[in-house]
Amino acid sequence: MNPARIEALVVAHDSAKRLPACLAALALEGVPALVVDNASRDGSAEVAERLGARVLRLPRNEGYGRANNLGARTSGAEFLLIANPDIVLDPGTTAALLAAAARYPDAGLLAPRLLEGETRLFFQSRSLLSAVLPNPKGVPCRPDGDVCAPFLSGACFLIRRDLFLSVGGFDEKIFLFYEDDDLCRRLLDAGRAPVHVHHGTARHGRGLSSAPAPGRVFRSRWHQAWSRAYVASKYGLPGAAPGMLALNAPKALLSLLSFRRSVIERYLGSAAGALAFLRGRTALGREGLDG
Repeated sequence: MNPARIEALVVAHDSAKRLPACLAALALEGVPALVVDNASRDGSAEVAERLGARVLRLPRNEGYGRANNLGARTSGAEFLLIANPDIVLDPGTTAALLAAAARYPDAGLLAPRLLEGETRLFFQSRSLLSAVLPNPKGVPCRPDGDVCAPFLSGACFLIRRDLFLSVGGFDEKIFLFYEDDDLCRRLLDAGRAPVHVHHGTARHGRGLSSAPAPGRVFRSRWHQAWSRAYVASKYGLPGAAPGMLALNAPKALLSLLSFRRSVIERYLGSAAGALAFLRGRTALGREGLDG
């Protein structure tokens, strides 16, 4: 496979334990990797270099979307294979994605089957931002072949680099979460549908990209709530923040009685992120990236 044709972008943040399996699978596929290291403290960059990846070291954590955009501008490949560090490709998946790109030249992004565990297929049959096939009740839908979809996960997908850059990449106002919903919506608005490619498989250790750390659950839930409110506002949808605050604030108070740190951080983070959006705070401001 011509290295100039495809390059994997892997954004790492304290991902040293996950990178070896991810990069080994890419190497078996013949896909060179560019690891964009978001100021990891666990030696992720050194692990990546030792395993033969190119490494772009960032002095601060820029968030998932912004780091991918930097990687895309650094890469010179025709196709970008964007993958989380907790993704492991099955053999033949890259070839299946490239073959699908040739079959569907007007596709936006192309994503393989995403398995969590051994057999659980992750296929979200609706999206908050979907302007087509809204499926508001979330009726389960499991494809048995290639299919266009309003949303495909940003955990692993193939996209033409020029297309990714032409639509602006990931929205850089988002630090974490819903950047994939937003990208799918913009591709659809540009007439480019996301395509699920059924004969390629990526195994996803969901939520395992970064090592656990105190406060990480709170931070994650804060960004999830803020980003949901932001993208809803961006596309003129009913305000999500008041509902999330009303739902999570009482749960946050009750969670204090559990004395379980992860539960407390979960609901406090969700309530705090929704409140922050209502007060006009930004995700980048919270992370010190708005200067």
